[in-house]
Amino acid sequence: MVVLAASIVSKSGKVLVSRQFVDMSRIRIETLLAAFPKLVGTGKQHTYVETENVRYVYQPIEALYLLLVTNKQSNILEDLETLRLLSKLVPEYSVSLDEEGICKTAFELIFAFDEVISLGHKENVSVAQVKQYCEMESHEEKLHKLVMQSKINETKDVMKRKASEIDKSKIEKNRGDKGGFMSLQSMGSGRIESSFSDMSISSGGGGGFGSGSGFGLSTDVDSFSVKSKGRPPASATAPPKGLGMQLGKSQRTNQFLESLKAEGEVILEDVQPKAGGQSRAAALPLTDPVTLSVEEKLNVTLKRDGGVSNFDVQGTLSLQILNQEDGLIQVQIESGGNPGILFKTHPNINKELFSNENILGLKDPNRPFPTGQGDAAGVGLLKWRMQSVDESIVPLTINCWPSVSGNETYVSIEYEASSMFDLRNVVISVPLPALREAPQVRQVDGEWRYDSRNSMLEWSILLIDNSNRSGSMEFVVPPADSSVFFPISVRFTAANTFSDLKVVNVLPLKGGPTPKFAQRTQLVTENYQVV
Repeated sequence: MVVLAASIVSKSGKVLVSRQFVDMSRIRIETLLAAFPKLVGTGKQHTYVETENVRYVYQPIEALYLLLVTNKQSNILEDLETLRLLSKLVPEYSVSLDEEGICKTAFELIFAFDEVISLGHKENVSVAQVKQYCEMESHEEKLHKLVMQSKINETKDVMKRKASEIDKSKIEKNRGDKGGFMSLQSMGSGRIESSFSDMSISSGGGGGFGSGSGFGLSTDVDSFSVKSKGRPPASATAPPKGLGMQLGKSQRTNQFLESLKAEGEVILEDVQPKAGGQSRAAALPLTDPVTLSVEEKLNVTLKRDGGVSNFDVQGTLSLQILNQEDGLIQVQIESGGNPGILFKTHPNINKELFSNENILGLKDPNRPFPTGQGDAAGVGLLKWRMQSVDESIVPLTINCWPSVSGNETYVSIEYEASSMFDLRNVVISVPLPALREAPQVRQVDGEWRYDSRNSMLEWSILLIDNSNRSGSMEFVVPPADSSVFFPISVRFTAANTFSDLKVVNVLPLKGGPTPKFAQRTQLVTENYQVV
C-alpha cells in the first residue's frame, strides 16, 4: 500500500489541505485533485474512483471531501481503514467542518496526517496516540516552567520586601530630618538632594527638601556629599540610620557577588565617597583661562606573521577659552618636523600666517574665538594625518605562538615596545575558545584576567617604560586551532605624540600680558589589532 497524498477538498474542487507522502511535483498533485470532482458521480454509493494510474478513496464530510490518492496496487481495505482514522481526526482539530474551519487548523491537520501516514504507509496508531504525539507534552518542560515560576514569585516577594524596607527608611529619614536637619529644612537646599543621589541613596519626596539656592550653604553641603563617611559639618548633623541600611549588602548578595568573582567577572563595588569626589572633581570647570588639547588617535592593523597591514595616525589640536575677554588671541606652535605628517587648518584659520610663522589665528583678527565649555572637545584649530607601513615606528608589536602538544595548547605571547613612547594602562585582549574554567597561566609579566562571558584573556601592564620594553605571558588551554587566538586587540595611552606638536606661546591681539594657558597632550588607540 502506498498513499500518494491525503487531501481535503470542497465539492467544487477547491483544495483546502493536501499532504503529499511521496516525491511529486506541485503540478501533478494539482492535476490529480482537479480531476477528482469530475470523476465523482452523483447518486453513487461507491467510496473510490479509479483512473489509469491512481485510485481515489474518499469520504464526504458535510460539504467537503476527505480524499486519499493511492496507486492502483495498494490494498483498498487498508486504504479504507486509513481513511476512517483520518475522518475521526479531522473533527478533533477542526471545530467547524467548513472551508474557514479547515483553513484555520490546516497545520494541525497536516501534523496529524504525518503521524498516521509515514512515507505512504499507515502507522499502527490510534486517535488518542496521535493527539498525544501532536501535543508533545514534556514532564521536564512542565518542571522547568514550575521552577521558573517559583523563581519569579520569589523575586516578586523580594521586591515587595525591599519596597517596604525603602518605605521604612524614608519614614526614619523624615523623622531625622525634623531633628538634625531642621536648620537646613527651614531654608531649603536642593543641593542636599543631589548629593544624596550621587551616593545612590533615594532621598524621597518628603522631609521639606525643597528647591532653592541654599542661602550660602553650598560649601558645607558640597563637603558633606564628598565626605559621606567622614564627620559631616556642624550645620548637617549625623544622617538618619536608614542611610546605613541602604548602603549595606545582604549576605545573599555577597555570596552572589563572590560566585561571579570566582567565574572571572569584574564586580564594580558600590561607589565610595572618594570616587564620588573624584567624579565631581572631574566635572569641575577648567581652571586655566586658555586650554589647548593635542590628541592623536591610532588605527593600526599588524599581521600575525610580521609586517604592517595598516598604520594611520589622526591628530587634532583643539582650543577651549573660559572668558570672552581672552578670545582675541593667536596660538604659536612648533612641531617635531616629521615629514610624513600632513597638517590641515580649519577653514576660518589664516593659512598663510600658519605656513610662514606657525601661528594659528583667525582670518578676521577682530573676531574672537568662541568661548565657554558647551563643547567638551573644544574648538578644532588644526588636524593632521600620518600613514606608513614602516614597522619600526609601531609603538607596540605583539607576537603570538600557539602550539598543540597532546591534549593541550601552549600559547606564548610577547610584546616589544618602541623606545619613542612610554605606554600607560596597556591591555592586550586575546580571544580564547569556549572554556569551562579559566586558562592555566604559567608565567606573566604584569597582571591577567579571564573574561568568561566574552571568552577573552586580558593581559594588563600598568606602565611600559625603559625598565620593561619587552615582556611575555604563557598559558595553557585545551586543544584549539591557532586562528582562534586572533584577532588580538590592544589598548593603551601615551603622554607624547608622533607629531611632537607643542604650543610655544599664546599671543594676545589687544596687547597686555599673555593669558595663562595649559596644554594637554595624549596619544590613544582607537583600533589596534593583530590579525
